[in-house]
Amino acid sequence: MAREVMGSRRKIFLIATEPSGDHLGAALMKELRHRFGGDVEFAGIGGREMEGQGLGSLFPIGDLAIVGFAAIVQQLPMLMRRIREAAAAVVQTKPDILVIIDSPDFTHRVAKKVRKIDPSIPIVDYVSPTIWAWRPGRARVMARYVDHVLAVLPFEPEEHRKLGGPACTYIGHPLIERLDTLQPNAQEQQRRETPPPVLVLLPGSRRGEIRHHMQVFGETLAALREQGLAVEPVLPTLPHLLDAVNEAVAQWPVRPRIVTGEAEKQAAFRTARAALAKSGTVTLELALAGVPMVTLYRGGAIEAWIARRVVRVSSIILANLVIGENVIPEFHQEECTAQNLAPALQAILNDTPQRSRQLEAFAKLDQIMNTGALSPSEAAADVVIEMLGKDRAPR
Repeated sequence: MAREVMGSRRKIFLIATEPSGDHLGAALMKELRHRFGGDVEFAGIGGREMEGQGLGSLFPIGDLAIVGFAAIVQQLPMLMRRIREAAAAVVQTKPDILVIIDSPDFTHRVAKKVRKIDPSIPIVDYVSPTIWAWRPGRARVMARYVDHVLAVLPFEPEEHRKLGGPACTYIGHPLIERLDTLQPNAQEQQRRETPPPVLVLLPGSRRGEIRHHMQVFGETLAALREQGLAVEPVLPTLPHLLDAVNEAVAQWPVRPRIVTGEAEKQAAFRTARAALAKSGTVTLELALAGVPMVTLYRGGAIEAWIARRVVRVSSIILANLVIGENVIPEFHQEECTAQNLAPALQAILNDTPQRSRQLEAFAKLDQIMNTGALSPSEAAADVVIEMLGKDRAPR
């Protein structure tokens, strides 16, 4: 239950640099405004959703939408300038608290500078870096400049405790607020059981991922057809990727139905019998929707070389990590072939032990990810308000 907070006007600085962080930031701003009865002032960096909650962004977050090692190197001077600008703006604003949201390569650099210049500003990190997957030493380093972490995965507080990280509270994943849009009604469930089965294809949301994955997706559809398995393929994508996707599927022997927009994607999830998906948050989204899946990831040579040497988890599939069991098959790099993917998909499209195992594991997610009566934004606001009452040092 939201509680209104009485007292002097509060000044809160938030930094989000990607659409997912912008969504989290906007929900938190809305909840804090409700709690403070409007007696709160926001400043910082954010996108369209946060601006809709009254934030005047220091600069457009599109400036930071850089993907790929080579692109980052080319844009490094601009990125470093933006980091300095952001840190200077925080210190000049003298907020009661700084909330950094995801995007650790940017936001944590800002936080370090702020802590060095003005240690009195409390800093909350909304979305933990993946310390459990690679570079675990980051947790102990974070404790020097982050006062509290808002975790969106249930196992993260224990990871921070074991690794000597900052105080950490599980507040819930934003996906749990959207279960009604992910899980099928009776009619949609019937479509899941009716041939030809809907197969959702999710090659990724960035141009590099489209480039690396689209060919093998097409080859896998062709292999399924050769095996005599008819499917109705649906490929959700984003409007800015539509041209690249259309160009790629023009070479496919089996053409998918392409949809854009979040509502169309969720509608596809609710009728899908199975999915072929690039690893990432979407695997947790599919699991909550009750869609068995086969996952893959193919990156560049440098990225693959680094990953093989630093990744310290048994699976890179988020849904597997939350469930605590590797129920979802995953194929990486040279394993990403139609010869591997097609048989794995055939197994989950049919009524098999492999399909049943995934569905039984997915049924546990509601309980594993449960946060009680509070929504993630409400739980996040609770921690932020608690931190507002803890001055680190006299101003």
